[in-house]
Amino acid sequence: MELAVLRDDMVDSLEHDSKGVVSSESLSAAMRTVPRHEFVEDDRLAYADRSFEHRGTRVLAPSTAARLLEALDVDEDDSVLVVGAGVGYTPAVLAEIVGERNVHAVDITRNVVLDARSNLASAGYEGVFVDCRNGADGLPEYAPFDCILVEAAAADPPRPLVRQLAPGGRLVIPVGIGEQSLTVVRDEVSPDPETEPLGTVAFQPLLVEGEQAGSIERNRTVREDRERAERAHERRTGWEHEWIDWDGDGGRPE
Repeated sequence: MELAVLRDDMVDSLEHDSKGVVSSESLSAAMRTVPRHEFVEDDRLAYADRSFEHRGTRVLAPSTAARLLEALDVDEDDSVLVVGAGVGYTPAVLAEIVGERNVHAVDITRNVVLDARSNLASAGYEGVFVDCRNGADGLPEYAPFDCILVEAAAADPPRPLVRQLAPGGRLVIPVGIGEQSLTVVRDEVSPDPETEPLGTVAFQPLLVEGEQAGSIERNRTVREDRERAERAHERRTGWEHEWIDWDGDGGRPE
């Protein structure tokens, strides 16, 4: 069977299954156009709705990618940042909607970045910018962004990412320790950004500087949880050490 037919069948199933994860015409057209087999080595897996591991990171199932992209709700010509480049498929779908030059992606693992660049070039999206960065810091030199998508979980939305949103922009990120909720964060108009939960999800944790995919301790949320537990214990014993400043702004949590 031709790959284009498999691609159409995949999107048809995502539009008409019980969840109906693809609902917008722009996303439907983009997923029908992007050759997913250029991003997945095994053609049998390319159009199957399943996830798998690649270089220690999770390649999202098409239905999961679609759920994220529907939540992001990009418009034509929006400037977009993807935190967690993966194999490059999600940035490619976004490029079909907003244009290659408007899509930026970062990943903390160098081999993942190189693979994403290669896959995007093979698929015809070499105009997408992919760089090796600490995703929690975003890409400030290209900010502001109309939309930011984080394909990894964090205990709270990283403040540098929220600050890089354009007025009216939105950040989509899995939030939580243990149980996670897919969350939309609106631009920081006030000290407390507006958030909207969109249901439970299960994502790998957002890595920070010094970590690579597949390392022994890769879980930002586990470390934050451990630090909070230590602080609670120290308060009970009458001593509290300095809070680790993940955002690098030198201050305590607000």
